[in-house]
Amino acid sequence: MDTTIFIAVLSVTAVGASCAVMLCIAAKVMHVKVDERVAQLQEIMPGINCGACGYPGCSGYAEALVSGAGVKTNLCTPGGAEVLARISAILGVEAESVVPKTAVVNCLGDSGSQQKKMEYKGIQSCQAAKLLFGGEGACAFGCLGYGDCQIVCPTDAVCMQDSLARIRAGLCTGCGLCVKACPNDLISIENASAPVFVMCKNIEKGAVVRKKCSKGCIGCGKCARECPEKAIVVENSLARIDYAKCSGCGHCVQSCVAKCIKPGKPAA
Repeated sequence: MDTTIFIAVLSVTAVGASCAVMLCIAAKVMHVKVDERVAQLQEIMPGINCGACGYPGCSGYAEALVSGAGVKTNLCTPGGAEVLARISAILGVEAESVVPKTAVVNCLGDSGSQQKKMEYKGIQSCQAAKLLFGGEGACAFGCLGYGDCQIVCPTDAVCMQDSLARIRAGLCTGCGLCVKACPNDLISIENASAPVFVMCKNIEKGAVVRKKCSKGCIGCGKCARECPEKAIVVENSLARIDYAKCSGCGHCVQSCVAKCIKPGKPAA
């Protein structure tokens, strides 16, 4: 073998061996011990990384749970009672109560109720329509109707009916992915047991709302005045419900002039 080639091979071998030794030493010195419970928790979680728990995905929540920082075990809304029970068993703590959540599309402006300001023929996406003069609907606060929320829903709980997104309450886990997908910030996550919902987000004056949508809140205040628990206030021309005060009597549903307050668990 040529001496030059031999020296080159020897040099490369020496460098490789040195690097291997340094990597082994670094692996030992910089090793971070991982609690095996993190992997166990990740295994039982839904894995949709929705962020409903308030942490960056299932792995982030799992790490937070074993950190000993007093993180609640019932934050995985999509997992429900079954996942909660398994989380509690792994951590060796008492199971906390589960508060079922559901998504609510705060709009009733279907094609028969909402006026159109133009004919949209662009990309069939709410995000795209929003960029083009806010979509074809006259109400800038209403459902754009192209189903971005339906596409991201992992449980097929969102359906489109007459250009309006609706929630199949029995399928919704309250993960919140639809909330992030809606460019009009029209979807909210509420307690599934909430007795009533104000199905509108338009904060314009009543006369303006009426010209755009026959089912929009006109901010007349009748629901607030007649609520026996004083659980409703009108802010920015829009009725809002304080669920801490609401008794669920349903009187607001009957008294609403625009019929935009609906009983709980709206479903398709």
